[in-house]
Amino acid sequence: MNTQLSDPYADKCVWFLTGSQDLYGEETLAQVEAQSRKIAVRLDAASEVPAGVAWKPILKDRDSIRAAALAANADPDCLGVIVWMHTFSPAKMWIAGLDALDKPVLHLHTQAEAALPWESIDMDFMNLNQAAHGDREFAYMATRMGVSRKTVVGHVSDEDVRGRVGTWVRAAAGWQALRGMKVCRFGDNMRNVAVTEGDKTEAEIRLGASVNTWAVNELAEAVEQTSAADVEPLLKEYEELYDVAPELRADGDRRESLVYAARQEHAMRRFLDDGGFTAFTTNFEDLGALRQLPGLAVQRLMAAGFGFGAEGDWKTALLVRAAKVMGHGLPGGASLMEDYTYEMTPGKEKILGAHMLEVCPSLTTSRPSLEVHPLGIGGREDPVRLVFTADPGPGIVVAMSDLRERFRLTANVVQLVEPDAPLPNLPVARAVWEPAPSFAASAECWLSAGGAHHTVMSTAVGREAFEDLADIADVELALIDETSIPRQFAQQLRWNAAYHRLAQGL
Repeated sequence: MNTQLSDPYADKCVWFLTGSQDLYGEETLAQVEAQSRKIAVRLDAASEVPAGVAWKPILKDRDSIRAAALAANADPDCLGVIVWMHTFSPAKMWIAGLDALDKPVLHLHTQAEAALPWESIDMDFMNLNQAAHGDREFAYMATRMGVSRKTVVGHVSDEDVRGRVGTWVRAAAGWQALRGMKVCRFGDNMRNVAVTEGDKTEAEIRLGASVNTWAVNELAEAVEQTSAADVEPLLKEYEELYDVAPELRADGDRRESLVYAARQEHAMRRFLDDGGFTAFTTNFEDLGALRQLPGLAVQRLMAAGFGFGAEGDWKTALLVRAAKVMGHGLPGGASLMEDYTYEMTPGKEKILGAHMLEVCPSLTTSRPSLEVHPLGIGGREDPVRLVFTADPGPGIVVAMSDLRERFRLTANVVQLVEPDAPLPNLPVARAVWEPAPSFAASAECWLSAGGAHHTVMSTAVGREAFEDLADIADVELALIDETSIPRQFAQQLRWNAAYHRLAQGL
């Protein structure tokens, strides 16, 4: 049952499109093709690039460029296109194609070789290696048409160049995941809470995600239909992976609590798989006939790749799933997180984040403890949960807010740290972090942006991946990092508001 969602990069690729023209003759175009293939092959083999890179024939005229754009749109395995002008490709040829293209674009400003053969350079060489101004011609047209794109400059032999291309590929995969996402809300939102609300119709229009609600008792019925044979493999898996509290072991007096948690996991996974869902929400105020608020089940489903939001927070569920896709195969993880309480001693400021039960174990390499404890809200049996502390290291927390006419992502670059002291009386999974640029400045910026208290915490992908995702999705990103100054940040929010309102037109 500890199976992952399918690999988001299996059978996926980005197309490598190279621009030129017929002016140079067949001999030169043969060289263009050979050198273009070489760069595409090098990117395809790069460990930094998680999906394949598929070379496509050289584009030399308006009709072939538009045909390539339409073909990319129609290919569900195409995450996006990398575009490079090897020679001078007159950009008016690209208008129809760029207008038709509906896939993310990366403009790679490069050339065939990193070093110039200074002593042998002649005009044939100059005519062949013209990306220095061919790409400028393309970029002018893309800018004039308002084509959103990522620009990467450098040779593919450079690890940083390959890394930036790979990060964009991950963001493109995150965007594809959003475009096809189905979110199952088990019940509604927590009553009277503002920030977890949002316009689900607008989310489907702008992001492509389908968000709908199912009665909690449909899940409760599925739990009741789960047999002992269904959960036996899960119970064995728990013993292998976690330090199980004595009372939850086979001879423990609270074994039934763990059996019920396993039934929840089995039933939820089956419900989500059968419905084609990749993200879901729960709500402690809307549990129907469920005997426990799902804790262990939610944690393990997140670890398997599902997005999740607590208290009906479907926007966070979207972000968690996107972060899972973007970070697939990398060290670290992604989880629902919530800023819970502060260490405010001068010079020691930190944020202690947690949730009632649901923090994903992908944030730790340690062996979690499997425990059962009372939960003061919800009015149900004591729920089972995994308890651990997230590993130290770099991370980012990102929230999505609905600002009526647009969605805003608020992000803060953070450094996860060890707690100042053990937490023997805190029976939930947690993370401790120091936010950039400082505790006070980050909190002031976050509050100015109206950032939500629920976030996705990612320790696998960071700032650049979310910047790329926001650009691809045309969603506002309010980024708080080591350079942020509250007064300037507040001014940027005003500029953002003006831009995004104007950009939508009438």
